[in-house]
Amino acid sequence: MLPSKRLLCTACLRPQGTCICHWVTPTAHATEVLILQHPLEVSHVKNTARLLHLSLPGSRIRVGEAFDDAVLRAAMPEPKYTVLLYPPTAHAGHQVPAPLDTTQLSDPSKIRLVVLDATWRKSRKMLHLSRLLQGLPRLSLQDAPTSGYLIRKAHQPGQLSTLEATCAALAQLEHPPAKFQPLLAAFDGFVKQQQNLVMSGKSLAPNQG
Repeated sequence: MLPSKRLLCTACLRPQGTCICHWVTPTAHATEVLILQHPLEVSHVKNTARLLHLSLPGSRIRVGEAFDDAVLRAAMPEPKYTVLLYPPTAHAGHQVPAPLDTTQLSDPSKIRLVVLDATWRKSRKMLHLSRLLQGLPRLSLQDAPTSGYLIRKAHQPGQLSTLEATCAALAQLEHPPAKFQPLLAAFDGFVKQQQNLVMSGKSLAPNQG
């Protein structure tokens, strides 16, 4: 029989010895959240998207690098105002994103927030491979908070983890924004747990021995 630490938790998909389910913080939210996760992030021990997904009952997660239009439309069945959480940067050869219609942001229950869970470089590739994603209106963060994601290197100032960025976006769209603070506090606990595991040599990704 394999050692228990190598058995995967069926909820968070991590070895039971590094399970993060005790950090799951169910958080009510009106905005639909669709997480598009790069395959390399699924087994990354420092990834936060699984904790985010387990904490947001109105979220879904799909894994892939190249999503064709049919797959994306199937993942977005209800007619909602769909926005992409991404900086309003322009890239050569990309479709120009639709302008953000702020009048449609007044009712969060009618909004769908699409989030790319990947490194900055991989997220650019995911965007490059999908004309549909390129054309979505962009929601950018206002006064982005300082990141507490101390376990993963940021390549540019102001970069946040997927969980932090999504909570910040939801706080812009919904009231009261303070309702997302318990989840962010749980995130801080997750970060400390990962730091302790690294120091003790026990940090294992699901696909490691």
